[in-house]
Amino acid sequence: MTEHRIGRDAPTHRCWDVTVPPVVHAEPGDVIVAETDDFAAGQITRTSPATALLEVDFDLIYPLAGPIHVAGAEPGDALAIEILGFELPDWGWSCIIPGFGLLPPGEFSEPVLRIFDLAEGDTTELCPGVRIPIEPFCGTMGVPGAGMRDVPIPPPHAGGGNVDCRHLTAGTTLYLPVGVEGGLLSLGDAHAAQGDGEVAIAGIECAMTTRIRVDVVKGLDIPAPQFRRPPGSLTPRVDRGGWYATTGVETDLMEASRSAVRAMIDHLVRERGLTREDAYILCSLAGDLKITEVVDAPMWMVGCFVPDAVFTS
Repeated sequence: MTEHRIGRDAPTHRCWDVTVPPVVHAEPGDVIVAETDDFAAGQITRTSPATALLEVDFDLIYPLAGPIHVAGAEPGDALAIEILGFELPDWGWSCIIPGFGLLPPGEFSEPVLRIFDLAEGDTTELCPGVRIPIEPFCGTMGVPGAGMRDVPIPPPHAGGGNVDCRHLTAGTTLYLPVGVEGGLLSLGDAHAAQGDGEVAIAGIECAMTTRIRVDVVKGLDIPAPQFRRPPGSLTPRVDRGGWYATTGVETDLMEASRSAVRAMIDHLVRERGLTREDAYILCSLAGDLKITEVVDAPMWMVGCFVPDAVFTS
């Protein structure tokens, strides 16, 4: 096992493009330590006024670490990314930017910027009487699809990308469908906390150091990202029992829900030996549909979560 480090001085990229040269060539089982800036590439500082949000240069946003080429990964396989842990800075920020987010622009017409202290422990204060659990993850983890050239980071796509899924915390393993040789994994857009949906367009944005282990699952041909979490979560809001989740990434929330359920049925048949009929009924009895990302039009992401606790063997 080799450990590779991608420092902040390494080249970054801001699109999904199969021609971007890898910055790391890894073998299955290798560990990657990646230092990333926040999604705004450092344009917001601890002392910035709210009006600075209106001056952000959108040509600079979403600087990603990578690509990471994983030896042996080929189309028809899946990359397995085991999320080992994160190192946070001492502050982060969140915001409202008029014209962005789930609600129409007229409902919030002025920019709002909040600065958060991330050195206070496991939670951080939003306002008096309200503390937010710190649960870090990368908002963007993904691989390009075959033939992708100069595709913007948002919205999410079948290879992951700007998924903004708060469940990809330490201990989770993310599976991504390989579109091109080597996979070409990239990551960034770190968040110290976020709710499902990220409805106001931002989590707690921050720089971060992310530690992952990469592997290849030969022949695991999945249609969109999937992820597994074993029991024993150390984060405040995540169920301490284990679960497996599939996702649907579509232009319609109903279709995304259907895609997530279909992928879960396939998983339960393949990995648990259920019939398709029993798998569908299990999704209805014990599966949870969650809107995990809803602010990157025109693609929406829904997860289907099934707890390990329903299985006795």
